[in-house]
Amino acid sequence: MGDTARTFVEEMQSGYTVKGGHILLGAAMLEGKALPEAPVKIPLATLNRHGLIAGATGTGKTKTLELIAGELSRESVPVLLMDMKGDLSGLAAMGAENEAIRERHEKIGVPFTPEAFPVEFLSLSGEKGVRLRATVSEYGPVLLSRILGLNDTQGGIVSILFKYCDDRAIPLLDLKDLKKTLQYAGSEGKKEFEEAYGKLSSTSSGIILRKIVELEQQGGDLFFGEKSFEVDDLQRTDEKGRGVISVLRLTDIQERPKLFSTFMLCLLAEIYSTFPEEGDLSQPKLAIFIDEAHLLFEEASSQLSEEINRIIKLVRSKGVGVFFCTQNPADIPSSVLSQLGLKIQHALRAFTAQDRKAIKLAAENYPLSSFYRTDELLTALGIGEALVTALNEKGAPTPLAACLLRSPSSRMGILSPQEIEALVARSPLVKKYGETIDRESAYELLTAKIEEARSREEAEEERKKPSSSKKAHEETIMDNPLVKDVSRSFTRTIGTTVARELTRGILGVLGLGGRSRRSR
Repeated sequence: MGDTARTFVEEMQSGYTVKGGHILLGAAMLEGKALPEAPVKIPLATLNRHGLIAGATGTGKTKTLELIAGELSRESVPVLLMDMKGDLSGLAAMGAENEAIRERHEKIGVPFTPEAFPVEFLSLSGEKGVRLRATVSEYGPVLLSRILGLNDTQGGIVSILFKYCDDRAIPLLDLKDLKKTLQYAGSEGKKEFEEAYGKLSSTSSGIILRKIVELEQQGGDLFFGEKSFEVDDLQRTDEKGRGVISVLRLTDIQERPKLFSTFMLCLLAEIYSTFPEEGDLSQPKLAIFIDEAHLLFEEASSQLSEEINRIIKLVRSKGVGVFFCTQNPADIPSSVLSQLGLKIQHALRAFTAQDRKAIKLAAENYPLSSFYRTDELLTALGIGEALVTALNEKGAPTPLAACLLRSPSSRMGILSPQEIEALVARSPLVKKYGETIDRESAYELLTAKIEEARSREEAEEERKKPSSSKKAHEETIMDNPLVKDVSRSFTRTIGTTVARELTRGILGVLGLGGRSRRSR
């Protein structure tokens, strides 16, 4: 070993020495060669400081995610994975060694140990698994307004709707409840709302309604409702003490990014509000991996992005680590990127001038190294190789290491539909959350009030009209032939009498006038 290699190994050993629990990612590389004397270890104690797994398509990001998830499960840390492409189900099956895996692990200096991990499948839509739901009330007016992208005036109206329902113990469970409350406030209940809370703008109410409909069209009507998912069910371990890996199947979510942002914000907010403060733990209580993380931010409003950024900062103290998996670090807002302690960067591709600029920017996110030219190395990494920097047990950044990564212990491929169905059938949580509950809530209660008000209005209108029975009686009498003849005769008599008296009056006046003239 030359002097440069010896210095490199000493720096890696010093930077990656871990006294407590850790994850072994692989071996550091120098000039394309893996050095078993320089293992790259990540302390469990710093994994609640969040992280990033980035790299171009086909460079091994997903397998790195599976490796870390499996190792965390071994260390009794529960894991939640967002499976956007449907390729993480293999964690539930034991891996198989082949020549390529054997050769890789010989270079790293550790044996390959196949293992299947405890997996629970979750779903936001029609995918097989545990149905995840939350009620509108659990979100609250502020969070819901940010999800809908409302301004202050519109958000104020949403707060009034919540206040009205709270004051009258009317449950707000799903989006149709919220729409019905908004409808009631602008129609039959308008006077009631204005007397108690002030005038509501019809223009703002219309905008809010359109925003709710937009969320419904992206699957929000599937997510909002009962039975609400309890986040404590994400912190389970199996009979062997391994953390359960909850795989949220989201293969259809790319067409509904707003639903994904809504769910993630709700989940993080719920975790933050319910998990106790923990401070610094020896290992995280829960690790969350968000695959295709750009979907979380690209369709989110500025308010929603700010809320996600705020919760990411705060949730660390609850013992929760959040890890973003995406193609380019630029997909993550800089305000979030600056908070990430672990960074694993797979190869990037430089096909255009814009790609080369992005690579130079990505290289600036990593510590300076006297052993690597980071921007050049980013395009030269092979499959299953990555640049790694983390936080050591004292919270200081570790040296930048080009790392030959271990293979995941689980199956490299995915489960068959039959294997997924068998796992889902054995799940106790599927039975717990499988039933859709639609109890009496704002929609039913306010619909009844609207119908009652309309019934009163109709009754009042009927009261003001002539009695239909009296009118029918009169019409029946007038239809009698004898009555008709008498009526005609009476009419003629009256007509003749009136005409005669009128003539007399006229002629009398005329006659009187004649007599007067003659008398003179």
